[in-house]
Amino acid sequence: MILPLFKNHKMEDQRVKVAQLLKKSKYSMAFTGAGISVESGIPPFRGELGLWNKYDPKVLDIDYFHSNGKRAWFFIREIFYEFFGKAQPNNAHRVLARLEHSGLLQAVVTQNIDNLHQLAGSKHVFEFHGNSNRLVCTECGRLSDISDINLEDIPPHCPVDGSILKPDFIFFGEGIPPLAYEKSFEAARDCEVCLIIGSTGEVTPAAYVPNTAKRNGAVIIEINPEESLFTHSITDIHLRGKAGEELRIIENLLFE
Repeated sequence: MILPLFKNHKMEDQRVKVAQLLKKSKYSMAFTGAGISVESGIPPFRGELGLWNKYDPKVLDIDYFHSNGKRAWFFIREIFYEFFGKAQPNNAHRVLARLEHSGLLQAVVTQNIDNLHQLAGSKHVFEFHGNSNRLVCTECGRLSDISDINLEDIPPHCPVDGSILKPDFIFFGEGIPPLAYEKSFEAARDCEVCLIIGSTGEVTPAAYVPNTAKRNGAVIIEINPEESLFTHSITDIHLRGKAGEELRIIENLLFE
């Protein structure tokens, strides 16, 4: 699909164009980053209000985890389970789920580990960095649901062999889950429209996903209140607003 640059048109016209593109597209995907979950009360990791201004990133380094499991888990529990665990999907997550159910969105590739896309009802979600709702045994590899594990005493241990459990998301020093990697880039190669929502484009290799979509001819639509590394490199249409508000407007245009 070929689209002339549409960056300088009025916001209303841009939104109408986005709705038209989604209606015509045979395969559309969303690529989401931390920004989509900010409206659910989850702060981003980077930036002025990011978590790495409060916590030392080393707590999510895989070598540090293996050598300091209990201390790492103290911070992991506080960040991801005492705070993040209370978060609920917002309008942006819910609209994407409804677009999928209506056949207008075929896949969500997310950098997020918060499970909010699934809670909102999305089915075809490829989790590039894993999911905090699962814990994996560092020895036998058995997966456990967080709801089945008591985090009162840390570190938690595998109910089968007693080894330490680790959140099933990617720590610094770990590779991307092969299946999620494969499916994410497969979606990028197949899509005609790629919605970038709440991603700065700073984290690789995840940022290569929308770049792959662009190289394969997709129209890139960015929904972000600020500019990102994508904005002046691959973005065709930039809706500069909050994800929940912009997606609700686009949804209304699609079904008016």
